[in-house]
Order: sequence, then C-alpha cells, then structure tokens
Amino acid sequence: MKKIIFLFAMSLTTITFAQNTVKDSLNNPKNQQNAAQRLLSSNLNQKGLIVGGYAETHYNRATGKNAKLDVHRMVMLLGYKFNDRTQFITELEFEHVKEVYVEQAFLQYSVTDNLNVRAGLMLVPMGIVNEYHEPTTFNGVERPSMDKSIVPSTWREIGLGVSGKFDEASLRYQVYMFNGFTSDNGGKHLGGSNGLRNGRQKGAESTMNNVNFSGKLDYYGLPGLRLGLSGYFGRTQSDKALENTPGADVGVAMIGLDARYANKRFTARGQFINASIADSKEYNSLYTSDLGSALRGWYLETAYNLLSQDKEQQLFGFVRYEDFNTHASTDGGLAKNLAYDRNEWTVGLTYKVAPGAAFKADYQFKNNAAVGAKTVRQLNLGFGVWF
Repeated sequence: MKKIIFLFAMSLTTITFAQNTVKDSLNNPKNQQNAAQRLLSSNLNQKGLIVGGYAETHYNRATGKNAKLDVHRMVMLLGYKFNDRTQFITELEFEHVKEVYVEQAFLQYSVTDNLNVRAGLMLVPMGIVNEYHEPTTFNGVERPSMDKSIVPSTWREIGLGVSGKFDEASLRYQVYMFNGFTSDNGGKHLGGSNGLRNGRQKGAESTMNNVNFSGKLDYYGLPGLRLGLSGYFGRTQSDKALENTPGADVGVAMIGLDARYANKRFTARGQFINASIADSKEYNSLYTSDLGSALRGWYLETAYNLLSQDKEQQLFGFVRYEDFNTHASTDGGLAKNLAYDRNEWTVGLTYKVAPGAAFKADYQFKNNAAVGAKTVRQLNLGFGVWF
C-alpha cells in the first residue's frame, strides 16, 4: 500500500495545471491566450503532463417557448511535453452531455523561438471566437450568432502548418494547409441559415481531394489594442465519383478583420467576416440546396467593468450589436431568403467571481428582414469556468 501511495505521489509531481501560469482576463487583448496556447506555455520549465479544462452550463428562454437547460459543453485539456521543443495538445469535448468530440489534437515542434511546426486537428484561425471560445474569454452566455453561422465556430480541421511570433515587431502569424469543408456531410449540405456550418468535418474520418489554405496575422504593438487579419481559401471536398460533376464542390474565399481594445475598465471588440462562394448555382442544382454566393456579417461590442480596478472580481456590463446575412448575394436565380438577413442586440452582465470563473446573464432581441417577422426576445443565464 505504501508503494502505491508513493508512486501516486510521484506521478502528481509530473502534472502541471494551466491556471497557475496565466491569469484569465477579458481586458488584456495583447496577452490573451486560448486553451492550447496556455497549455503550450504552462510547462516551459519541465517535461511531462499538463491538465486543464473549461465548461459552461446554460439556461435559454425565447419568446413563446419553454426554457431549455443544457450542460452545453465540458472540455478536458491535456498536453504533454516530450522535450524542450516537442509538445502534444488535445481537447476532449463533451457537448449536451451525450455528444463526444475531439476538438484539437496536434503535435508542435519548435524549430526556433519564432517558428513552430504544427500537424494534426487544429482550429482554423478566423475571427476572434473560433480561436478564443473558452467561456470566460467572451461576454454573453452564448457565443456571437454570426460566429456560429458564418465563420463557423468551433471550426477545426486536420492540417499542417507553421506559427510563431516576433515580439520586436509585435506580430503573431499562422499559416496552415487544411482538408476543409465537405460538400455532402452524411446527407447534410451547405446553405440556408447555417451557411458553411454543415460542412465541418471535425477530423472525424475526414475526406480530402482539395487542399485549402488558411492564415492569420495579429498585430499588438499599440497599448491595449490587438488587430487581426485572417484569410481562408480553397474548395470543398467531394466524393470521388462526383468530383468532375459541376457543383460537386464550391470555392470558398473568406476574409476576416477583427479588433480588441482595453483601457482600464473599458473594453471593446469588433469583427467583420466576408465569404465569397464560387459555383453556388451548380451546387444548389446538384444537391437541391439554397447556398448563397456570399455570406457576410459584423458585430461591435463594448463593455465596462463596474467594479474598482483594485478588486480581483470583475463585473462587466456589456452591449453587442450583430448584423449578418447568409444570403448577402445569391446566384442562378435563387431568390434571397430575407429571413437569413438578421440582426441582434445583446445586453448583459458578466460577473467574474474569480480568475477563470464567471456567472453570466443577458437579454437578446433577434430580428430578420422577412416581411411580418416579429422580434424574438430571449433570456440567457449561465456560468462558465476555465482552469
């Protein structure tokens, strides 16, 4: 028995916990990290295993509907450092209690301090929330709606690429090759209100016959400000038997601009995403879908910490406006569905009771441009943790 206790105690000495190294913050965009970055930086001085996690539980009640309660996601973060240059990172996600996903699983080799080679299942660096989606890194119980419909979060695919940063120039870069969206995802197709969302392969027996390219450049040289420029270019994946059929795949050219700013108790962020879709007419004809030829959206958000800066706790009051349209343009005689032209107001509070733990509450007003459409009002409550 003593030997077992001794071995267990010795094993604990090889485990590092991510929360011990970096304080979680909504108002420090220059040094903001996501879960993978935290794992990579948390065991710089020792080899072995590092453990972390995040989770969120939600209450949603929309106009005229019953309330829904959901353990939306619980994610376990695991990293392992083999030596000074080689690390493995993975995220294991449980969604809605019953669904299990691998959100990330990549191997990183550091060639130099400014150049890292990555391979595996990785997040596509587009916008803010797709990379920084841990519940205590954004305001609102739910992620911004345009990030769900246009980016779409959480978007990850299998690929290979390089990343790094040059602190003297205040630049962080990422460049990857990915397999990308699929045209026919087990009978689910691109189009409608969800845009490209149904095409995410998530590393689950993914198919590939077209290479896609993605990259992002972040600049953080001005006090309190972080600017991002991201791009994604390529074609969707199609079945081998259909790859020469018109409409079997579509071209995707996506550009994103984002900004985060913080000054004392004030924070702000904004994002613009435009995705141009080539060959949507042929795709819709082949798959009987309603994919638009352009998807476009943006949002602006401001927040203010209502508590004194000398307190560890933070209480952010925030307001966010979103405007997004998955039928920004259409081809081939496809009529624009005005219900896909949407805007939302979200007002609420984020009460950070400790670094990495927050209670959230907000109220949303959701509208679309369809004739006779009524405003949907929705109350959201929840909490999130990240450690």
